[in-house]
Amino acid sequence: MSAADRWGRTLAVCGLVVALDQGLKALVQSKLVPAEHVDVGLGFEIANVHNRGAAFGLFAGGQTPVIAVSLLAIVLLGVYLARNIGRPGLWLAAGLVVGGALGNLADRLRIDAVTDFIDPPLWPAFNLADVAIVAGVALLLLGLPGRASTPER
Repeated sequence: MSAADRWGRTLAVCGLVVALDQGLKALVQSKLVPAEHVDVGLGFEIANVHNRGAAFGLFAGGQTPVIAVSLLAIVLLGVYLARNIGRPGLWLAAGLVVGGALGNLADRLRIDAVTDFIDPPLWPAFNLADVAIVAGVALLLLGLPGRASTPER
């Protein structure tokens, strides 16, 4: 696969994550009032919760540091991708992380908070962007020891 193909796939995954995340958040916001929770079984709820901080509500006092760290992470991941574009699977991990970060960043810029809507038992509420970020970081960590010289098919 060429570098251009990998960049294209990265952008496609990123765009898909942002579109799905923003679409689901809009659907939840149109159906539920803020702070409303709907039981969907097994202790899981669909909720309309606004998180002004980062993960688990950390840094809830200020959006500027959270936005700055998000932008820095996106830039650093872009540089890492550019330098390691041949690494197998990196395009997928980068697309997931950047798409998730952009999905949450869009919320912060638009409503000064992130909309979380998946509320499992014994865990704070989260959203699809958060899932993409965690999955992408896991793929990054799993792929770090690998060698970029392995051809991808």
